[in-house]
Amino acid sequence: MRGLTRTTARRTLLRAAFTAGVLAGTAGALAPVLLRQHRQGGRDGQDGRAREGRQSSGEQGARQPDRAIEQFSQTYRGRRIQGSATVLTPAAGAAPARQAAARRPAPTVEVRIDGRPLPVMRRADGSYLSAVNHYESFPTLLALARAAVDALGSAQLAPGIAHSH
Repeated sequence: MRGLTRTTARRTLLRAAFTAGVLAGTAGALAPVLLRQHRQGGRDGQDGRAREGRQSSGEQGARQPDRAIEQFSQTYRGRRIQGSATVLTPAAGAAPARQAAARRPAPTVEVRIDGRPLPVMRRADGSYLSAVNHYESFPTLLALARAAVDALGSAQLAPGIAHSH
C-alpha cells in the first residue's frame, strides 16, 4: 500500500509541474499580443475594434471613402519599395446596421519591390509577415519591405504573383 501512495504522489507532482509549464508557455506566447494591445490604448467596449479605426456614432451609416492606414513610396538600398494598407469602409445601406457593426472591415495590404508584388499577410496582433521572411513579423509595412530588400539582396521577386484573400 505504501508503494501505491508514493506513485500517486509522484503522478500528482508531475501533473502539477506539467500544468505549470503549459500555463507559463501560454502566458509567454500571449504576452506580446496583450502588451501591444495595452500600449495601443485597449479595446473599445462597444464593438471590440481598436480605438484607432472606429467611427463616431454620427458617422455610422454614412459613406466613407477608403482610409489609408499606412502608405509609403521610397528608394531603399537602390530598390524602389512601395506599400499601402487601407481599410475599405462599406457604403451606406449595403447591410443592416446590426450586421455592419458585427463585421470589421479587413485591411487591404499591398507591398511592391521594384514594381513586383510581395505576398504579405497581416497577423492577428496587427503586425505583418511576408513570403520572403515568413518567420519574422514586423510592426509596419515599411519595416517589412526594408527587411525583404535586405533578405533578397540582388535577387528579384517573381513577376505577377499577388496574394489575394
